[in-house]
Amino acid sequence: MWFWFSVIALLCWSGSDLFSKIGCREHNDKTAHLKMVMAVGLVMGLHALYEIFFQGVEINLSIILTYLPVSMLYILSMAIGYIGLRYIELSVSTPICNSSGALVAIITILTRGFGDINQWQLVAIVLVTVGIIMLGVTEANEDEEMRARRQEAGNYKYAKSFLALLLPIIYCILDAAGTFADSIVLETLNEDSANVAYELTFLAAGIVSAIYVLGIKRESLVPKLEAPKYVGACFETVGQFFYIYALADSAHVALSAPIISSYCAVSVLWSRIFLKEKLSRKHYFCLLLVFIGIVIMGIFDA
Repeated sequence: MWFWFSVIALLCWSGSDLFSKIGCREHNDKTAHLKMVMAVGLVMGLHALYEIFFQGVEINLSIILTYLPVSMLYILSMAIGYIGLRYIELSVSTPICNSSGALVAIITILTRGFGDINQWQLVAIVLVTVGIIMLGVTEANEDEEMRARRQEAGNYKYAKSFLALLLPIIYCILDAAGTFADSIVLETLNEDSANVAYELTFLAAGIVSAIYVLGIKRESLVPKLEAPKYVGACFETVGQFFYIYALADSAHVALSAPIISSYCAVSVLWSRIFLKEKLSRKHYFCLLLVFIGIVIMGIFDA
């Protein structure tokens, strides 16, 4: 079943990217990212309660506090990623965000030496790094008229902006820091308990966001605009569930990991089909380098 679990995780996480983009892309909604945090917090909170009361997962305040730094890094990275979806195409943002695996490898090299990192992983790091740098150069140097022409089919126009590329890069850095910290903290915590601690912390973040948006800002929620956020939140949570079970089959991790890690390519496909995003050949070449690097990283992440 590892193959089907991997495919489901891939489809769910790419679906989460798509619906999160739809839910957060309104330029005039300054709190869309907080509403997205509310949605993910609610869905993850419900899943955490299911895990506690029906699956018997152990959880207590000590576990939550131990995992809190990791949870906060993940949650902050996702919130910043949601902000970034207002300023840049999903086709560009999702490969940058998913480059965190390569950054984790770099952090590991800097702090622990090369260790078990092999030549293929080094190649992956180079590909991802070069791809992102070239992507930034391509974005910065693209002619405004050419940008406008290729965005004609879509309903949203994006101007050249340093912030547009900076936000997914910040996501990548924070997510990599969270993943690195995760690898350390999970040496002392049960994975199921850690995941529930993360989901409960996300629930708390969602409640705080709701107090600010609904109580302080007194904004109203429009069902038509909020629905995609909750669909994206459901995809995110279900994808996490099947991701865990796919990687639980240790004999096939070398196969399941690259399948799941390629979900950013499917996100690009969805953005092309449903959001009518169209990039230049230079964009796609840069994204191809990043995608190949991510897949190589997934293959050798066992």
